[in-house]
Amino acid sequence: MRIQLSRREFLKLSGYGMLGMFLPGLPHFLSQQNDIFTQGRIIDNSLWSYEEPTKKSKRVKNYWHDLVVPITGTTVSEDEAAYNRVWYEVEDKGYVYSGSVQPVRTILNEPQHISLKGALVEVSVPFTDAYLEPSATSELLYRLYYESVHWVKASAIHADGTIWYALLDDKTGSYYYAPGKHLRLISDGELAPLSPGVPNEQKRVEVWLKDQLLLAFEGTQQVFATRVSTGGRLRSGTYTTPEGEYLTYHKRPTRHMARGDLASSGFDLPGVPWVTYIKENGTSFHGTYWHNDYGRPRSHGCINMTPQAAKWLFRWTTPSVPPEKEVVYGRAGTRVEIKV
Repeated sequence: MRIQLSRREFLKLSGYGMLGMFLPGLPHFLSQQNDIFTQGRIIDNSLWSYEEPTKKSKRVKNYWHDLVVPITGTTVSEDEAAYNRVWYEVEDKGYVYSGSVQPVRTILNEPQHISLKGALVEVSVPFTDAYLEPSATSELLYRLYYESVHWVKASAIHADGTIWYALLDDKTGSYYYAPGKHLRLISDGELAPLSPGVPNEQKRVEVWLKDQLLLAFEGTQQVFATRVSTGGRLRSGTYTTPEGEYLTYHKRPTRHMARGDLASSGFDLPGVPWVTYIKENGTSFHGTYWHNDYGRPRSHGCINMTPQAAKWLFRWTTPSVPPEKEVVYGRAGTRVEIKV
């Protein structure tokens, strides 16, 4: 049995960040609090915790970028006007704003030798570093974050016997290396299409810019909902997500996205997961690991989603992407309506 919510009802529940609590039997609905995480990675350069879940209370402790802290609880602020009222309780009994913290896990894996066809992997620790060679003494190239997705094309054995993975940089065609124990192999079953028996013409995605909300429908039945972040006002300018009707014609499980000056709202983001394009200029739905602040505009024009939500949409929309394919590009796709 599926439960259908009005936009007003969904916004009320997701504003509390507790959809999973209110709707435990509804697996197709996601919120950013749907999973239980016990760790959080600090996303901002600097982040204060407070005695109460409000920035008006007394500061407790300052945290810095990429520090991983225990999450001991989740609470809701009393600010009813806030678009995101969720705060995390952390180690020192203080509270930090959830939009500035990436919920993460630390899961170590048994590395495998990779076949010639390659494999998709997901970072399963808060972050891992990628090097020019399979050694932590070689040149550091990138920091790879939790739930980013990458193509492994080969494995290499370090002198100490540890297995490293050679990851394809799809932007340059070159390779960099990361420890295999930090990368989880994605099984073929995880990429199986969702609702394959529903005709494509009955599937529809709606994005509501004012509400920063995505809904998915099968016929008249609402089957999925999640908060998003669309084009916003940044230091380098104002970016918009275009209104109109589109098709999900072009899809990649991972993409290295880069543009502009890093000192002025530019970006260089390897392993952006579950990318579903709707325009030739690069506008797409995709997972986001560089913020957790859904519900307000803050992208360069794409529709930012949690990696879990982006993966659901990637599997549910057409065209389907076989596990061994790096990209699928076609004229057909699932209908997308972007409206105010």
